[in-house]
Amino acid sequence: MPELPEAETIARDLHARAAGRAVTRVRVTRPDILAPGTTATRLARALRGRRIASVGRRGKNVVLAFEDGWRLVVNLGMTGRIVASDAPMAATLAHIAARLDLDDGRALLYDDARRFGRLDLRDAAGWAARSAQLGVEPLGADFTPAWLHAATRRSRVPLRNWLLDQRQVAGVGNIYANEALFRAGVRPTRRATRLTRAGATRLHDAVRAVLTEAIRSRGTTLSDYRDAGGRSGGFQFRLRVYDREGSPCVRCGTAVKRVVLSNRSAFYCPDCQR
Repeated sequence: MPELPEAETIARDLHARAAGRAVTRVRVTRPDILAPGTTATRLARALRGRRIASVGRRGKNVVLAFEDGWRLVVNLGMTGRIVASDAPMAATLAHIAARLDLDDGRALLYDDARRFGRLDLRDAAGWAARSAQLGVEPLGADFTPAWLHAATRRSRVPLRNWLLDQRQVAGVGNIYANEALFRAGVRPTRRATRLTRAGATRLHDAVRAVLTEAIRSRGTTLSDYRDAGGRSGGFQFRLRVYDREGSPCVRCGTAVKRVVLSNRSAFYCPDCQR
């Protein structure tokens, strides 16, 4: 599932391509990708003629902001893609669920093979309410070592699970949680309430470093993820523990182990993450 670096990469690409452009037509061919309260008719009426002021990100969501406060919030689910119609791979898309035509002759195509993604239309008040349900942005000013230590003191869930809770930290998913915990030397099974102040500082720095490096690599492509130009990410070649069960640790050579937490795999080095 695309996480913060993938959503950030797509948002930056789309901002460069679509900011300032007006929507001339909206077509939805797979209505099941629309969030509750968002119908194809409402989406078309609300967006037609409106100009895209910017394209940004909140958590794992790509957010198209329109000049009058409306937002189209795109959650990519597992296999969702937003591709510009002039991208080389656009002609090969076989599961286009929605299309936004723009006034420069191009279009934004939402393609989703499994259709677990969602398009959610929100006015200004609706967007404020949805954004308030998400936690702090890990690359933002509110995400500090002190905040992280204080927040984790209130929970006994494993730290890997705590990092995946979007009500706590918005945008971190399983790939980057595992990678950050490895860099911080913290085992994913450790209870959140047992994170020390020193551990919180290391984890804070590791989360920021991993996410920043992944954005520079334009995300991680393990199967379906592509950026807005249809290109694969490159951070998969920099993964140190994720999906590397049995492989030697890049630091000490110990075999990487896997443990299942809440039906999802976590990966760690038993020597480096004691």
